[in-house]
Amino acid sequence: MTHLHWRFAGRLLTAVLIPAAILLSLVGFWIAGFGSNDETLMRVGAFTLSCVIVILYSAARRAEAKGLAAPLGWLLDAALFIGLAIAVHRYFQIGKALESGLYFFTPTDIHIGCLGLVVLLELTRRSFGLPLVIVCVLALGYGLFGNSLPSIFRHGGYSLQQVLQVVWYSFDGVFGGPLSVVVTLILVFIVFGSILEGIGAGPVLLNFAFALTGRTRGGPAHAAIAASCVFGTMSGSVAGNVVGTGVMTIPMIVRRGFTPRYAGGIEAAASSGGQFMPPIMGAVAFIMSDVTGIPYLTICLAALLPALFYYASLFVSVHLEAVRRDIRPIPAAERQKLTRTDWIMSLCFIVPLGLVMTFLLSGRSPAMAGFWAVISAVVLGFVLNADLRRNPLRLLVALRHGGVAAAQIVVAVGAIGIVIGVMNMTGLGLRFAGVIQSVAGDSLFLSLVMMMLGSLVLGMGMPTVPAYLIIILVMGPAIEMMGVPTIIAHLFVVYFGVLSSITPPVAIAAFAAAPIARANPVAIGVDACRVALIGFLVPFVLVYNPSLSLVAEFSVPALIWVCLRLTLAIWMFSTGFAGYAAGRIGMPARLLRVALGLAVLLPSLWVEALASIAALALCANDLLGRKGIDSSAALRPAAISPSPTEERT
Repeated sequence: MTHLHWRFAGRLLTAVLIPAAILLSLVGFWIAGFGSNDETLMRVGAFTLSCVIVILYSAARRAEAKGLAAPLGWLLDAALFIGLAIAVHRYFQIGKALESGLYFFTPTDIHIGCLGLVVLLELTRRSFGLPLVIVCVLALGYGLFGNSLPSIFRHGGYSLQQVLQVVWYSFDGVFGGPLSVVVTLILVFIVFGSILEGIGAGPVLLNFAFALTGRTRGGPAHAAIAASCVFGTMSGSVAGNVVGTGVMTIPMIVRRGFTPRYAGGIEAAASSGGQFMPPIMGAVAFIMSDVTGIPYLTICLAALLPALFYYASLFVSVHLEAVRRDIRPIPAAERQKLTRTDWIMSLCFIVPLGLVMTFLLSGRSPAMAGFWAVISAVVLGFVLNADLRRNPLRLLVALRHGGVAAAQIVVAVGAIGIVIGVMNMTGLGLRFAGVIQSVAGDSLFLSLVMMMLGSLVLGMGMPTVPAYLIIILVMGPAIEMMGVPTIIAHLFVVYFGVLSSITPPVAIAAFAAAPIARANPVAIGVDACRVALIGFLVPFVLVYNPSLSLVAEFSVPALIWVCLRLTLAIWMFSTGFAGYAAGRIGMPARLLRVALGLAVLLPSLWVEALASIAALALCANDLLGRKGIDSSAALRPAAISPSPTEERT
């Protein structure tokens, strides 16, 4: 095919993709506000539309790339369309009979069910690569052949028909509860995030971040942390958040004097943290509420303090790195200035987020909160943004982006449904919990370490919601069997599922930041893990100090004590890794600080107390030394640095 043919094919596919993606966004918006009378149509219909969008999206990208294997790709796309149509048509044909439980499966049904699973697995591979596909295939293999496994993993055995009845032809597998939650609750918040970007709220939020952090030595790096925190809590994709904010912040961080790998690491760590920052927590809070039965607001309250400590550690790390590199604040004359337009446009995200919190606090459903948040954002966008009034098609572009992102999440959650169905059939979660108990014995710490490693592996390469679902299915029963409160057990796996996005070798957030920072993705992942170290420790602290959650076994003295120790740990780790406190510190002192940072968090009262006293002494010494340095530094001329406005220009 000639270049013109490729361009025509790409435009034709995009012309079909755009209305399909917009339709899915509108479906999510409609269901959030008005619900659905037909559960089968809602679940299977949204799944089908999502699969169509993923096929069109991957085909359009292939047309743009003009790959040599394109003819085979077209054939595969056509086969996927046909297979999807046959599988879904058959489901709707026998849907009523399936609900009554009076339907007897035929060999044709079995073949068509297998076809539907093959289509789903291929679309999952296109969206998220092989890791999730491998997990799903292993789950299917376990369901079919687990009766041949040794000892504790052996189950009674299931035929292909029995597996397909649960995995494909029921509401316990692909079309199960998690898919319903995504369609009824999460889609509207994905649309909300896209709408905010489309109406121009994103650049304004960055302006505020730059203005608020202009006085700090970290400057753009601190702005990246603040902006990624706000964007990340509304986004269900760490990689999407990295790209959305990083394209602005990473180049500016580098220009200020930080290394490219450090700039990418800060952006990746900050974007990841948004997934466990209330109020939305990357939409995982809604899934968690549905899975556990714990009220949504209780989950947000429990997640609040750990998330704030995580972001505090990032701010401290950036500050010390800037001091170590002698990066000084941007001169006052060159700092970002907030204009009247910025203040007015800030209403576009302040009012909708305020509405979300008002609806939730009044006891209304999260779906209704998202519905009115979208309406308010659109209305305010048209009223306050003249550019949007001149070019209202920007709103359709936002709906298209939201539809594509939503389609990929739906496909991923559908794939997780395979694992859910098999685990419900076989009781694999409880079996796994038994294995961990037999290996770890009575050691809660060893069990938690095994949970952490398993969560990091299972979460690699997956967005937050699917990662949480698969990890909690496998790991959740084991943690709860150890006596850990349910809400803390779920937060434990959420943290490590999210942090798997910055953990090498997969580190999807680091790979997203790499082309922007022009640095090695593994090096970015290492730096991200270093600055986010407190995030790897907070889940353990939560388990041993439930008062940090504000809801489980709460007591004020315990809360004050754990907050003090976490604050000391942040300073010890940050200064130890940066090699700078009141001045440059040598390797022995750095190792001592890291050791003290760990010691103040160990669940032993005497160790905690002695380490805290030593850490407080070091902090006092750092403070006194810092005052002396600041008084002498005041006599030096200010460094000239590019302003945020110049950078973005």
